[in-house]
Amino acid sequence: MPIEIERKFLVTSDAWREQADAGVRYRQGYLTRVIGETDVKASVRVRTAGDKAWLNIKSAELGIRRLEYEYAIPLTEAEEMLDSLSLGRLVEKTRYHVPVAGHVWEVDVFEGDNRGLVVAEIELQSEDEAFTLPDWAGADVSDDRVLPRSICRSTLAQRWK
Repeated sequence: MPIEIERKFLVTSDAWREQADAGVRYRQGYLTRVIGETDVKASVRVRTAGDKAWLNIKSAELGIRRLEYEYAIPLTEAEEMLDSLSLGRLVEKTRYHVPVAGHVWEVDVFEGDNRGLVVAEIELQSEDEAFTLPDWAGADVSDDRVLPRSICRSTLAQRWK
């Protein structure tokens, strides 16, 4: 059973850019609609990253440990799904990889409706794995539910001050 253990943090400065790679542009869209929080079992999304694409299914429970299934799909089919089947606006971002003390952090710089939002993620082997929290990582938002739709920066700023 594929398990993802991931911690997420809001980013508080641009200091991460000193160690970052060139980044890859992502587009993603959700193929499921949230009816009510109790009805949510999983998010289903299509994602492109550069010239690659995936169908991703992730369980909706809160916390840092979740089921995640990911399948490579043809880029042309992913683009067609993004253009014709996605619900709501697409999520657009550039993802950078940043090495920090033996781990690789993924820093997402959002565009479009979420412009200004920057989130860092670290994948872990276990829930209690030790890691170094970089100076540029702020509030831990790992347990916050992110609904399958774009979230505007002002909403996040108010919520996580």
